[in-house]
Amino acid sequence: MSGYRFYQRASRTFHDYPSLSKLALLCTVSGGGLLTFSDARPFHGAYADAIHTNQKKKRVVVLGTGWAGTSFLKNLKDSSYEVQVVSPRNYFAFTPLLPSVTNGTVEARSVVEPIRSIVRKKPFDVQLREAECLKIDAVNKKVYCRSTQDTNLGGEVEFTVDYDYLVIAMGARSNTFNTPGVEENCHFLKEVEDAQRIRRTIIDCFERATLPAISEEERKRILHFVVVGGGPTGVEFAAELHDFVIDDLAKLYPTVKDHVKITLLEAADHILNMFDKRITAFAEEKFQRDGIDLKTGSMVVKVTDKAISTKERATGENRSIPYGMIVWSTGIGTRPVIMDFMKQIGQTNRRVLATDEWLRVEGHDGIYALGDCATINQRKIMEDIMAIFSKADKNQSGTLTLADFNDVIKDICERYPQVEIYLKKKQLKNFVDILKNYQGNDQKEIIDIELFKAALSEVDAQMKSLPATAQVAAQQGAYLANCFNRMEECEKNPEGPLRFRGSGHHRFRPFRYKHLGQFAPLGGEQTAAQLPGDWVSIGQSTQWLWYSVYASKQVSWRTRALVVSDWGRRFIFGRDSSRI
Repeated sequence: MSGYRFYQRASRTFHDYPSLSKLALLCTVSGGGLLTFSDARPFHGAYADAIHTNQKKKRVVVLGTGWAGTSFLKNLKDSSYEVQVVSPRNYFAFTPLLPSVTNGTVEARSVVEPIRSIVRKKPFDVQLREAECLKIDAVNKKVYCRSTQDTNLGGEVEFTVDYDYLVIAMGARSNTFNTPGVEENCHFLKEVEDAQRIRRTIIDCFERATLPAISEEERKRILHFVVVGGGPTGVEFAAELHDFVIDDLAKLYPTVKDHVKITLLEAADHILNMFDKRITAFAEEKFQRDGIDLKTGSMVVKVTDKAISTKERATGENRSIPYGMIVWSTGIGTRPVIMDFMKQIGQTNRRVLATDEWLRVEGHDGIYALGDCATINQRKIMEDIMAIFSKADKNQSGTLTLADFNDVIKDICERYPQVEIYLKKKQLKNFVDILKNYQGNDQKEIIDIELFKAALSEVDAQMKSLPATAQVAAQQGAYLANCFNRMEECEKNPEGPLRFRGSGHHRFRPFRYKHLGQFAPLGGEQTAAQLPGDWVSIGQSTQWLWYSVYASKQVSWRTRALVVSDWGRRFIFGRDSSRI
């Protein structure tokens, strides 16, 4: 028997009987050599690549290492893919803790985890390219990139990456609304580097204010901190900054502590508009007690290097407010490369990339978009009303019985989630109740197309866009990875709802977001939470819930241990006020 044939037979034997692969020493008579099998390097791991080199793996390119991209990489398990990651940063950042990084409650290194550490144990090869995406060529399935490495290492390097599947998870940038002077004079809070710059600027303001040659008026300007935007990030940063000043900096800079002022500007009538009204009222009252100057109905129209100009929405009055530092937190905008790609595929009339319920970019089966750079374009049920009716009308009689409709109601709610939202709001157990209530006759069980349309006429008004949060992005990444893991399986055995515009089922169930609640830290160990079931909790006990949830959501045990130790250090020693 030839050595190769013997090797093949031995390999099949150990593949079929795994228990023999613990440790086997085979002496070959013809070759006189030794062939060792062990758990450390089984056959399929050591030789599969060499034997199956002709089987081309699907190339998956992931753009971005934020919440969506990292969640996708963590949950992808199928070894039949070749994965390349393109991102200007080689780490994942736990962005909900960035406000804590700005004042030293948590160190920057504690909230980041290298991507290579996250994917190093994956059963497939993952190549990380630290570069920014310049252009997406959907026709030729190429991504044009440029290295973000320092130019003194040999200049900029540009390259292209081919793909079979493209996952766009590039996030978004801060939205300046084209306000003059914002880009040049304001701080943003989107990246770890932003938080570190804000921390250094705060310390610089205090150090400069202590110089003897500074006038009282100039000292007040330098120590005036302005936060633009009353959303969760702006409110949390204002609260963290207040705690930093009161608990730590006031003791270290006693001569200037009385000159410190924090102002929060919000264009709407209230802050935290996405929260329950009870949380909004509590936050506004607490800020008033803490001495944070809250100005609602104030729109920023211009920013210079020393003053910010606002316009009062109610009176039209213009004001000029001197400042020492501004943090701009007014929502998100689309990145230029995404805007160029949208023009290329004919989505110029949209704010962000439009996808279907399976996170596929509309019109491009091999391209997926998730996170803040995309939104799901949920299909309206009234557009498919005839197809749905025909699918339920099995005998093509032109009418439905309640039993006929009950057979497809589950698929309808899954394909069109606005139906389920409508049912819950109306507090009806099932769709049949809507039909009966509309008819006003509980005994009649025949439904015609007009009655069917009338019962569904208000449903599409319940459609809502998903919020641009880390929670949504992480769930989308996990969902898409699960789809990739079961790609071949679901090609043969589709599991999704009925294709009302065609026949049969879709291969996957559509993405459905499950809201797990949201927090709003308000400073002074006070946190507000709005949890599922409209449960509102405010106080110190909620702050401890916030600690436990944010610790558990860390991407690794290393970052979990570092964050918890940072919290403990702050309780014992206070926040670090060094400029480093």
